Amino acid sequence: MSSDSRQDLGRRGEQLAAEHLERLGYRVIERNHRTRFGELDLIAADEETLVFCEVKTRRAGSGAPWDALDDRKRKQVRSMCASWLCETHERPRTAELRFDAIGVILDGCGALVELVHLEGAF
Repeated sequence: MSSDSRQDLGRRGEQLAAEHLERLGYRVIERNHRTRFGELDLIAADEETLVFCEVKTRRAGSGAPWDALDDRKRKQVRSMCASWLCETHERPRTAELRFDAIGVILDGCGALVELVHLEGAF
């Protein structure tokens, strides 16, 4: 799969994940925020919770999205979140902070096959 194809796949998955969060009542604050540690996929909030969401997108039949969410990746996401919290002065002040993961599986045409949202994934 070419780099452009992977990027398109990832963008499609992130869009579907953002729409899912919005349906749940969250407001998407940022997408693809770059830090020195890497890129945060989605940051969303409701009245009570600030959510950092890692999105993993795969084509149907190419493995589980969670295969790429190992300890190293979780540590990286935590570092990126800490960086965002330190850098961002205009951010929602919420009582809770949570790390979620959304796994998206698409068919060969880019249609949604499955979306699994793990709240408090790590």
